[in-house]
Amino acid sequence: MGYRIVVAGATGNVGREMLNILAEREFPADEIACVASSRSQGEMVDFGDTGKQIKCQNIENFDPSGWDMALFAIGSEATAVYAPKFAAAGCTVIDNSSLYRMDPDVPLIVPEVNADAIDGYKVRNIIANPNCSTAQMVVALKPLHDAAKIKRVVVATYQSVSGAGKQGMDELFEQSRNIFVGDPAEAKKFTKQIAFNVIPHIDSFLDDGSTKEEWKMVVETKKILDPKIKVTATCVRVPVFVGHSEAINIEFESEISAEEAQNILREAPGVMLIDKREDGGYITPIECVGEFATFISRVREDSTVENGINLWCVSDNLRKGAALNAVQIAELLGRRHLKKDA
Repeated sequence: MGYRIVVAGATGNVGREMLNILAEREFPADEIACVASSRSQGEMVDFGDTGKQIKCQNIENFDPSGWDMALFAIGSEATAVYAPKFAAAGCTVIDNSSLYRMDPDVPLIVPEVNADAIDGYKVRNIIANPNCSTAQMVVALKPLHDAAKIKRVVVATYQSVSGAGKQGMDELFEQSRNIFVGDPAEAKKFTKQIAFNVIPHIDSFLDDGSTKEEWKMVVETKKILDPKIKVTATCVRVPVFVGHSEAINIEFESEISAEEAQNILREAPGVMLIDKREDGGYITPIECVGEFATFISRVREDSTVENGINLWCVSDNLRKGAALNAVQIAELLGRRHLKKDA
């Protein structure tokens, strides 16, 4: 007997990717329901490359009773309305929004990093998926932290426009086209022109001058990995359609060489080390699209601090940063607790 799974927000970028990954990984589902807002009611969505299509239902009228899990990709505002209803009906919510991430009664899970924390899900019957930039970073940090204990992380992100949804992708495409034909490149979704530019601003500004995206990376890394780790982040939007990149500087308590770090990362779950130290011997966002792994390149020692390592981290943000991680959480929940496919 398999699971009955709901994908909420099935017509959006992340929702569609959730369906693709459920199909690719042959998730043991007996039934899948797709729900979204009333605007998408009746729309047919593909279940991966299976040839099967599923009709989208209105989430307002959907009864979650009898369903095992719901993968939510509907944003914080709608999640606040529907997640408690689904959870109360016995359908465990795996939420991709930021709403519950820092709730002490809601586990914030990256399965390769803190799988045991999922055991606390029964308090609210809700599990949170971390921010896309946090997810790939902690996958890289975890095995290194286990080996030499991380003191401090300085990270600069290079985040693709798909992190801002379909509107972000459309704006990059339209601005690029307009610039080539001599038309104005008007900024609508972003605060400034994104085509052929970079914008050091993601999410809203906080009182200390950081942005909420940067704050998320700090507090989520502490919750997932270790509250003692010091983290500082600068998050930048770049004119890339899919795939987030990060330049990460790590300071450790214990001595660790670049070669040792490479060997650790080579064997780490969820990590693919591509680090040839030659022209093209590294991964860029284009190569990571559609892949499950978090790719690591440019591993090298930082001589300016004691026990320092630099590395380059790239991942498909619609996958590991969102949809894949949610499906991995669903798999973990099934293995450890629901066990319907045993």
